Amino acid sequence: MENALNEPQQAGTRPNKDRQVVLSVKDLTVGFGNKLVLDNLNLEIYRGEILGFVGASGTGKSVLMRTVLRLLPQRSGTIEILGTDYDKADEAERIALDTRLGVLFQHGALFSALTVKENIQLPMREYLDLPQSLMDEIAYLKLEMVGLPPDAADKYPSELSGGMIKRAALARALALDPDLVFLDEPTSGLDPIGAADFDALIAKLRDTLGLTVYMVTHDLDSLFSVCDRIAVLGQKRVLVEGTLEDMFAFDDAWVQSYFRGKRARTVVTDENQPAAK
Repeated sequence: MENALNEPQQAGTRPNKDRQVVLSVKDLTVGFGNKLVLDNLNLEIYRGEILGFVGASGTGKSVLMRTVLRLLPQRSGTIEILGTDYDKADEAERIALDTRLGVLFQHGALFSALTVKENIQLPMREYLDLPQSLMDEIAYLKLEMVGLPPDAADKYPSELSGGMIKRAALARALALDPDLVFLDEPTSGLDPIGAADFDALIAKLRDTLGLTVYMVTHDLDSLFSVCDRIAVLGQKRVLVEGTLEDMFAFDDAWVQSYFRGKRARTVVTDENQPAAK
């Protein structure tokens, strides 16, 4: 496979030409017992963009993603994915929608008793009726797409490095050729070179496959290098969404500390303009 990876462009520089909404969350409220985690939260994601979703630990980033994926219940609000309200859809519509979504969970979440090839084929077995030979062919194609060698197909997760696990899990997320891909901390646990390569791979796949990417991350390098927009979760809602410039201009102590702090990639040279270190 061609090296993944052409140099990605800086966040916020890729325009949304048609601004078609592929994920719309309106007035979403989620809670556990007497504790509200999300309260009347609103968020939109546009076709073809990579959205970086950030927030302090414990603010509910994973809760939001799991609620959108119907893994957690909501108390109120609506979630429309690719123009379909899942709660109002019939069974056939829900199955059709599920096949258009791909998910890479944190740490990969591969099944340890299955080979990489078998992990990739799980979505195919659940939703499609394909001969084994075709599923094998598709699995090898997905491995190539994510930059893994063919001999990785017959290995078990315990035989893979951390970076290979991430790529194998991404191959599984792409098994059904989804339109919208959810990534939960995709670069966590990777060294800086591995993380940069993975970011570049995501950007390459977005451009070649026309994916829309929802990326939960703490990685500032990912936000600066491949994300077109950023959304910040805090106070049980989306505090701000937009480009890096919007983040720098937003008057909130946590947002300013996150994007301008000691570990940020910018320093402030005047009142309004950040400059690269």
